[in-house]
Amino acid sequence: MAKKGQTFNTYSEELKREVVRLKLEEGWSYRQLREHFGIKSDAQIAQWGKKVQRGESLKDQRGVWNRKHFSSLEEENAYLKAQVEYLKKRNPNLHGKE
Repeated sequence: MAKKGQTFNTYSEELKREVVRLKLEEGWSYRQLREHFGIKSDAQIAQWGKKVQRGESLKDQRGVWNRKHFSSLEEENAYLKAQVEYLKKRNPNLHGKE
């Protein structure tokens, strides 16, 4: 779990792919990779390797969870209105009723 004041490094997809390539094809150790690229943990490198082997994307996904794509503004508006109505039913205090 993140600690208050903790900062996080972000790595480009190209760097992640190069790190995984060096690990798998060139046989670099985790220590060599950490020191050369300034990566904080072996677990991070291992996770990237697993994603590559499963064919998953290495793009940074922070902040994009549960994002919907709509074909029109009207569709998005209807979706957002439905969310508001759902929340009003779940918590009547949201729209001023006690």
